[in-house]
Amino acid sequence: MAEVKKRRWGRLVALGITLAVLVPLGYLWATSLVPGSYNPAEMGYADYGGGPSMPMEHMQHSGTSVADLTGPKTGIPNVNVTLTARKQKFQLASGETVDGFTVNGTSPGPLIRARVGDLIQVTFVNESVPDGATLHWHGIDVPNAEDGVAGVTQDAVPVGGKHMYRFKATAAGTYWYHSHQVSADEVKGGLFGPIVIAPASPGEVVATIHTYDGKRTINGRTGTGRVDLPAGTTARVRVINTDNAILRVGLVGMPFKVVAVDGRDIHGPTPTTAAYPLAAGGRVDLEAGVPAGGMRLDAGTSSTSLAIGPADPPKAELPADNVDLLTYGTPAPLGFDPAKANRNFEYRIGRSAGFLDGIPGLWWTINGHKFPDVPMFMVAEGDIVKMKISNTSSQAHPMHLHGHHVVVLSRNGVAATGSPWWTDTLEVGNKETYEIAFVADNPGLWMDHCHNLPHASQGLVTHLMYEGITTPYQVGGHSHNEPE
Repeated sequence: MAEVKKRRWGRLVALGITLAVLVPLGYLWATSLVPGSYNPAEMGYADYGGGPSMPMEHMQHSGTSVADLTGPKTGIPNVNVTLTARKQKFQLASGETVDGFTVNGTSPGPLIRARVGDLIQVTFVNESVPDGATLHWHGIDVPNAEDGVAGVTQDAVPVGGKHMYRFKATAAGTYWYHSHQVSADEVKGGLFGPIVIAPASPGEVVATIHTYDGKRTINGRTGTGRVDLPAGTTARVRVINTDNAILRVGLVGMPFKVVAVDGRDIHGPTPTTAAYPLAAGGRVDLEAGVPAGGMRLDAGTSSTSLAIGPADPPKAELPADNVDLLTYGTPAPLGFDPAKANRNFEYRIGRSAGFLDGIPGLWWTINGHKFPDVPMFMVAEGDIVKMKISNTSSQAHPMHLHGHHVVVLSRNGVAATGSPWWTDTLEVGNKETYEIAFVADNPGLWMDHCHNLPHASQGLVTHLMYEGITTPYQVGGHSHNEPE
């Protein structure tokens, strides 16, 4: 009898231990599930950054819809193009075959050219992209309804569908467009292209860097391409990094100036031979006089390059040192006073073990929370905003805020002393902390995410939301919206 009781007791203890393990795991699994359809304006929890609050529940039932925050609805466009997206096999400029996505039959897609003040109209047609597609105007601070984010500012355009974008070109610079529906796959596969807001100049070179199936290219060409320019021409090389990782770029064979970053001019640039660390999604404009012996743009290494000038430049690697925008150039007024910020946010990037949508793994966290229970950064129009972005996740993250440019105030506690460093895509390395600031002057619901797009698809994404804004769109839902 005593032996039977002993066995029963042992079973009860084992059952208790099993339940003690399985019940918490089951709870964590269940609470990690992401709804099949949800309103992005309702995700996470409101963070007001120390400013006045408005209950999110109130805004969900009254306010201005992002669908109403459009560009000009009337007026004859100065730039009027149709872009057609296809899923297809295509040839790179250098001859290799890729099975991916094209815009008007090519990848990169066609260059869109506009001038400041132009009304741009783009009719986007999805001919055969099976998951649907959109166009996001990366770095152009468009009105919210024109931002092209599936499930946030529009529905994904299905096969056979079309969508029209209309917006004013308000700031000169180098930008790019890409799909923001299943973006980790569609951008990687080639659904993107360059856009330049500036008159064409004799020395302009657009260099769009992308890796297809492990092959890094410039303007769709592996190896070394060639642009013939006469010696003495002032070349402006507009470099666009469409990949998911930082690239060291620069001109070899001639000192050059960094004259613009992410579509904003650098004040007081000086000649340098150092490489420029270009964040994923970022752009940089390099300027130099073309020497008689030519010069070369390197994209990471000399094996992927673009020869510029009347002759092939001598072989040489980029130097080991980097241009540091914290000190490069000379100071200039910002146009606002960050010391008067009335919203102060923290954006702490980390990583922790657990479940995300029922899948176990190591997942990105924002302020200690996994997606979708992440902070919704709440602002009101006219607010001066400061944000401290810190990263202890063990990997670097190119952080991209839609609809706004921010100015870098400091890195790791060291204040910026060079030109105002305006950016829309900021590389935040592991164990780095940046303090940034901006004016909340573009109402809407804006994504704020890592532009290493697989990281965003794994949960490193949240939003900046203006008070009084709602969205009628759903992530998931009947349109199968999947922005990342």
